[in-house]
Parts: sequence; C-alpha cells; structure tokens
Amino acid sequence: MKQRFLTNLSLLVFLNLLVKPFWVFGIDRSVQNIVGASEYGFYFALFNFSFLFTIILDLGITGHNNREIAQYPEKLKARFNKIITLRLALAILYFLVTSIAGTLMDYTSKQIYMLCVLMANQFLLSFILYLRSNISGLHQFKTDSILSVLDRLLMIFFCGFLIWGRSSEENLKIEWFVYAQTAAYLTTALISFLLVKMQSGKLQLAWDRSFLTSLLKESLPFAVLVFLMSFYNRIDSVMLERLLDNGSWEVGIYAQGYRLLDAVNMFAFLFASLLYPMFSRAIKTKTAKTIRSIEDLVKLSFSLLIIPTVTCSIISYYYLKLLNFIRDLL
Repeated sequence: MKQRFLTNLSLLVFLNLLVKPFWVFGIDRSVQNIVGASEYGFYFALFNFSFLFTIILDLGITGHNNREIAQYPEKLKARFNKIITLRLALAILYFLVTSIAGTLMDYTSKQIYMLCVLMANQFLLSFILYLRSNISGLHQFKTDSILSVLDRLLMIFFCGFLIWGRSSEENLKIEWFVYAQTAAYLTTALISFLLVKMQSGKLQLAWDRSFLTSLLKESLPFAVLVFLMSFYNRIDSVMLERLLDNGSWEVGIYAQGYRLLDAVNMFAFLFASLLYPMFSRAIKTKTAKTIRSIEDLVKLSFSLLIIPTVTCSIISYYYLKLLNFIRDLL
C-alpha cells in the first residue's frame, strides 16, 4: 500500500507542479495585472460569494460517495443515476438561493450577471468533483490525477490565447477570463462524465426517495464540514467588498496574497484525495495487515506534510527580514 501511495502521489504532485504554478503565477497573475486590482477584486468577491453556497450543490455527497465507492465498487451502477438526479435538483435550489442572496446584498445588474456565470461555473466544478470521487473511489488514481489538472490546463490554453495570442489590441476583460473558466470546466465535466458512464452503464434519471433520504442523512457530517470550511476560507473577501468604500480594489490587493495561500494549500488536498479512498477500502477489511498499513501511511504522509509546512511557515514569518538580508547581500 505504501509503494502504491508513493507512486500515485509522485504522479499527482508532478502533474500539479507542472500545471498549477504556471496557472497561478503566469495566467492568474497576468490577468490581474492587465485588468487591474479593482476589476479583479470585482470578480474575486463575486467568485467567493458564489462559493459560499456551494454546500447546497453537494450536501456532503461527494465525500460520502468517495468512501462508499472505495469500499463497495459494485455500488456505482446502482447509485450513479439516482445521485445525478438529486444533484440536478440541488443545482436548481443553489441557483435560486444564491440569486436571492445576491439580490439582498444589493448587487448591481452587472454583478448579478457575473454572479450567474460564476454560479454555472460552481455547478460544473462541483459536478467534476463528484465524478472524480467515483474515479478515485475505484482506485483509478492515474486517471484522477490527469483530471485534477485538466481544467487548469485547458484554462492555460484559453487564457493564454486571450492574453498573448490575439491580434486585436482590445484590452482583456474580466468577463473573458470567466468565460474561459466556463469552457474549461464544461470540457472537463464532459470528459469525466463519459469516463464514469463507461463503468456505470446507461444513464437513466431516477428519483428514489428512500435512497436519497438515507444518503443525505449519512452525508450530513461531510456537509457540515464543507459548509464551515467554505465560510472560513471565502467570506472575508465578500465582507471586504461590502464594508469598504473602495472594496473591489481592496479585494484585488487581498487576492494577490490569497493566491499564494491557495497554492500552498493545494498539497494538503492532493494528499487527501489519495489517502481518503485508500483508507476507506483498507478499513473495510479490518485485518491486522491493513491496520498496520494504515498506520504506516499516516506516519509517512504526516512526515511528508509537516516538514515543508513548518519550513514554509518559518520562511513566511521571517519573510521581510529574509528579503532585507538578501538585499543587503546583493
């Protein structure tokens, strides 16, 4: 198990280090520099506002499904159609609740329009995560690793063309950046859907009330966790934009630092995406061998995470002193 974990982790980290740093520091940063802090802050605040209500799109189903498929792969065919039906119903509820909340926040017509596009993006992203939960639950980690960077890779191509490939001298608009995200998410969602459908069989929407009620009860702990973490991570930029007179500009400045935090957090999510389905399947057997394997994996993953985390924290704490020291040397 340890060897398999290290092999798949190496591939996952390699692909993410290959793609996501260029997205963060090449594309995302370039877009902000071109459109300006105010326009980017306008987008970033609305993006985080749309993110606050994504719990409605999922209700913890993705985490619960990942565990169930990892332990009982044969359940995929029976669960897939029913969960797709539920997620479509939840999507309608999400659009309704978020639109009402946006209206109550006294957003302008331009903000409401942008919010609608971002809601569509959140739906596609949530759908991708659910589809990937089936793939990783089946322990198809190489496929899941490719899907984990596919949306960002497509965005790099789309946004790269908008930034450097156009012959027109018209400045990049933040709306184009959002549309590029929509195209990338939609393409990734279609590919992920086809991969899962090949293993789940014919798609036939079905509303099974007893199954869905049981599912929502079991996924409640996952829903609470996602809900609390979403507000903890995303509500600050929304508050900045609403509370300050030049809120959009301030949020744009805030986003410059937040993207670094987001990039660093990526590594913990990569570990979780591998360990959770592996632990779930191992726990199902409950043999002495699998328990020892789980203990070994916990110790290994803790060591791999804690060392760079402490190092990064120390460097961040002493960043100014380190910068002045290097400047003096030069």
